[in-house]
Amino acid sequence: MPKKRSGGGLSPTQQAAKFLGVSVLAGAVMAGIALPAAGALGLAAKGSVQGFDEIPDNLKSPALSQRTTILDSKGGQIATVYSRDRTVVELKDISPYMQKAIVAIEDSRFYQHGAIDLKGVLRALNQNAQNGGVAQGASTLTQQLVKNYFVEEAGDDPTKVAQATQQTLGRKVRELKYAIQLEEKLGKKKILENYLNITFFGEQAYGIEAAAQRYFSKPAKDLNLQESALLAGIVQSPSRYDPVNDEAEATKRRNTVLQRMAEVHDISQQEADQAKEAKLGLKVSQPKNGCITAVKGASFFCKYVENVFLTDPVFGKTKEARAKLWNQGGLTIRTTLDPQAQKSVQSSIKSHVNKSDSVATAATLVEPGTGKIVGMGQSRPYGYGKNETEYNYSVDRDMGGSNYGFPTGSTFKPFVAAAALEEGRPATQQYPSPYEMAYPSPVQTCSSKPWTNLTNEKLSNESTEEKGPYALKTAMAKSVNTYFVQMISDIGICPVVKMTDKLHVVQGNGDKLPEVPAITLGSKGISPLTMASAYATFASRGTYCTPIAIESITQKADGREKSLEVPKSTCSRAMSEKTADTVNTLLQGVIDSGTGQQAGLSDRDNAGKTGTTDERKNAWFVGYTPNLSGAVWVGSPKQNVKMTGIRIGGVYHDLVYGGQVPGPIWKDAMTGALSGKDSPSFNLIDIPDEKPKDDGHGPTDGHNGDNNGNANGGNTTNGNTISGNTISGANGATGDTNGGGFPTPTFSIPSGFIQGQNGNGGRHG
Repeated sequence: MPKKRSGGGLSPTQQAAKFLGVSVLAGAVMAGIALPAAGALGLAAKGSVQGFDEIPDNLKSPALSQRTTILDSKGGQIATVYSRDRTVVELKDISPYMQKAIVAIEDSRFYQHGAIDLKGVLRALNQNAQNGGVAQGASTLTQQLVKNYFVEEAGDDPTKVAQATQQTLGRKVRELKYAIQLEEKLGKKKILENYLNITFFGEQAYGIEAAAQRYFSKPAKDLNLQESALLAGIVQSPSRYDPVNDEAEATKRRNTVLQRMAEVHDISQQEADQAKEAKLGLKVSQPKNGCITAVKGASFFCKYVENVFLTDPVFGKTKEARAKLWNQGGLTIRTTLDPQAQKSVQSSIKSHVNKSDSVATAATLVEPGTGKIVGMGQSRPYGYGKNETEYNYSVDRDMGGSNYGFPTGSTFKPFVAAAALEEGRPATQQYPSPYEMAYPSPVQTCSSKPWTNLTNEKLSNESTEEKGPYALKTAMAKSVNTYFVQMISDIGICPVVKMTDKLHVVQGNGDKLPEVPAITLGSKGISPLTMASAYATFASRGTYCTPIAIESITQKADGREKSLEVPKSTCSRAMSEKTADTVNTLLQGVIDSGTGQQAGLSDRDNAGKTGTTDERKNAWFVGYTPNLSGAVWVGSPKQNVKMTGIRIGGVYHDLVYGGQVPGPIWKDAMTGALSGKDSPSFNLIDIPDEKPKDDGHGPTDGHNGDNNGNANGGNTTNGNTISGNTISGANGATGDTNGGGFPTPTFSIPSGFIQGQNGNGGRHG
């Protein structure tokens, strides 16, 4: 008869013993425990033995979080990211020494007992009763596996972690029941495999493969005897037996494991003694987690990929579902990043802009016709120290970029030209284009209410000698402000906004562009990726493709590898082929004889546009070949540096222009990216050159240039008869003069038009 307590009834120890003897040995299996069917990991621990039958009969093994590997388009590793550094391996890929060592020190009777080691449980319960608490455990490897399941499911939730590890009889009871299930379902070898893959080995290493790599820089299958013993010893207390921080304590623990292996006859005593004499032999690999460790300067591209994953519904309907999948890991993500292009981008940036400069640069390369992002970099590296940043200057705010993007200056003008051409204006369209003028008013918008210049605000060109009449070819090459404002007045703002909508051109904060004439001067902040993708439309003869960064994803789970769906580029026609071809012809003129001559490529067809904003706070070059488009921005991320009398990359600049600093960055980046690649040609349009005008300033109107003009009869625009005007090929241009002097910008934008970074808008060249 069991001994009664003075208050009546059985003692806790006697009660547990009865439960184990009767319920476990006689009743548990016979009760018909169901096999796992659904998760029960969120169950609160039962506090009494009587709760055994109330514990759900199903336990689902959690999907183990693993490291994710991000690759470039050629299969080269960019970075690894993980919430827990773990690589799941099969038992055959784990050293036999390791298998024996962990069993010897953690559960030497593992292969003899069932889910529960009754001798160990009774011994522990008796010891704990004498101490008045939980002083000794008797968990088998199977029970420890169950506990680790709960810890894994708890993730980083401190409340759930506490519940999963609390030292109560209720938790032990729950472990016992689920351990029986696992023994029936998995068998000993699979339990051992799962245990070695889930266990924490310290130093951020989860699972034996990560531990072997962390401490010895080798795979788990190659661990020798003493290395296996060391790792097996760590499991009991990863902080106490950490060999990196306490070699002596770790050595003592390793030798304890070796001796235990000898006692259970896994090795001979001689083998144990020899291994005890060996040094630890650590070859520690520092954990490289996250995009901050990305190679080839691809940290920002890596973060862009992560942001795509966490925001695109293709990876889950909710933010929580996407985050769970990302944190679970086990993904191999092959991206669109071309290693040759990325190397070229970083090399060009490094040779032109220092990370310690007062201004920064960002460059992005996109493949026309596919939307693939093949290169992305910036001068300030990813990080949190001096001259480092976590902001990706190439992308919009919702993808980790700056708050507003950056005012684009005259790189916006090709969008206005494309809209006018789509509206039926000829490629020879002329406007008076005076040096200075008031903003035209009223100007038609998409609504019934036109825009009006209520305060008689004015704008001007770069130089007083820059006055029309001009036709489109020269106006684009010289980047004439008044020409494009007159063009937008002629066609209205709505066609321009509709064109930019088709090109997916939005402000850096995601807002649509406003319907005001000043948008033609690039007053709004836009990201380099947006600009590169929009210009790629010209390169692909009018077809816009949304940018993509991911080619494919596979995931390892439950010993299998499956493919995941990834976002696809959506391509649509934004303009006719004729319009695109015409713009290509116009922008080729910018590089051949206009503001972008310093950026031109000599070995292939290329085109582009320069841009410099008000007070020279931003300078741009956006250009392309038929098979690659790129955008380069230079400026202060906070928009508080005027680029006059400034050193950039160790080179002094009196005045910074889009063709002078961003242009050469673009040229070098594109040259390396395209080296060895095909050199297709544009489908150019014959646009007659203009007749030189005789205005007393000579054939080039005061600018250094080549007189390539051919006679071109005047035409009539808006009722004003205009005779032939200045030659195509004038080398000076608004905001980006490469010949003659460097005049200071003088025009102003109407109040309320500029809402870029810190209120500074863009305006010219």
